[in-house]
Amino acid sequence: MSELTHFDEKGAAHMVDVGDKAVTKRIAIARGHVKMSPQTLELVEKGTAKKGDVLGVARLAGIMAAKRTADLIPLCHPLALTRVAVDLACNRAESRVEIEARVETTGKTGVEMEALTAVSVAALTVYDMLKAAEKGMEIEGIRLVFKDGGKSGRYEAT
Repeated sequence: MSELTHFDEKGAAHMVDVGDKAVTKRIAIARGHVKMSPQTLELVEKGTAKKGDVLGVARLAGIMAAKRTADLIPLCHPLALTRVAVDLACNRAESRVEIEARVETTGKTGVEMEALTAVSVAALTVYDMLKAAEKGMEIEGIRLVFKDGGKSGRYEAT
């Protein structure tokens, strides 16, 4: 494993200096899901959840979260994002809402944390909007599935 970059030679946390890094196109895709009962998923599909359009509100929450990642994760750089797309879909076979976020920028550091934050907050929003119907929902599987750009190049989850 390579050296951890968020610690200095004394072990103190610090923000990584990206000043000398090359500007490249950066892309990250993250996924996760919220598992629930078939009855709760039906509320999402029919649009009859008490708080309204679950998928639409969660999509906006994920987009907003990606844009605010540097305010939430202490050592993240504020980035000018060029694209944030958050897609949510109902999966009846697995009884869950699946979430995918794609984040892009042209810059000196990657957007993995922004994609992961978007999925996380979208999932939390799904939970919030449905918790009156079901408190036992489970947020699962949040992970980076793809990234490209920068010195480390391409990563694809297996």
